[in-house]
Amino acid sequence: MQNNRKKVTNFRLSLIDDETHKPILVTRFSRTNFLVAAISAVIIFCLAIYLVIAYTPVRTLIPGYPDARAKRAAIQNAIRIDSLEMLVSRWEFYSENMRRVLNGEEPIKIDSLALSMSEKNRARISEAQIREHDSLLRMKVTQEEQFQLTLAEGRNLHIEGMHFFCPLKGVISQGYDPSIHPFVDITAPANSMVHAALEGTVISSGWTDDAGYTIQIQHANDIVSIYKHNQKLLKKVGDKVTAGEPIAIVGNTGALTTGDHLHFELWYKGEAVDPTKYINF
Repeated sequence: MQNNRKKVTNFRLSLIDDETHKPILVTRFSRTNFLVAAISAVIIFCLAIYLVIAYTPVRTLIPGYPDARAKRAAIQNAIRIDSLEMLVSRWEFYSENMRRVLNGEEPIKIDSLALSMSEKNRARISEAQIREHDSLLRMKVTQEEQFQLTLAEGRNLHIEGMHFFCPLKGVISQGYDPSIHPFVDITAPANSMVHAALEGTVISSGWTDDAGYTIQIQHANDIVSIYKHNQKLLKKVGDKVTAGEPIAIVGNTGALTTGDHLHFELWYKGEAVDPTKYINF
């Protein structure tokens, strides 16, 4: 009876000393074993390459892979997009009011928009959360009164605890540098409104050859804000302003300017501070 079983061919790989002819390494394998070993080696090699690229800085050497500079640029572009969206919203609001005025309709008031937004925010908060916040506030006030932590003339807050209004929504063209540029420059479209960062009193309002139309405001807690290169000033010395109130129109006046922008300085207790730490431009 003929044997129909397929014959298995085995191979032997030997490593022999050329001088003594003594076998050093002898390995026997078949075609199947060789293919399995080769495929396993390829898989392990590909896995090792993947781990090196995925979890080591070697991946930055790949052409087109974003490095730290590209990621930083992406974040800055996202901030600029957010600023542009805010600017577009302001212009849409302005255009809608202009249309209403030309048609003899009642313009939309900013106060009504803020009130509607606050009502929406209150609707998101449950009654239990409101009661919890109210209880915590009452407890805090009771403890302060018990240990006489409140003063008759009010609290003297640090600058970190104050809420600033953005003087101008735009793109920061030059950031804060404590040694050579202790202020920020914000670019924005011509005729954009400049707003007061905090409630205060105007202590200077006029023209200088270098800074153009400049206005300075004295705020509480030894804080001073300065706005330069304006096209027009809307307040004079001695005027009381509230946070967010228009005080000037952005411009390109003075010798030290190359385009429409706001030169904004923030001083605290006689020292210039970085406005971007407290204001989201």
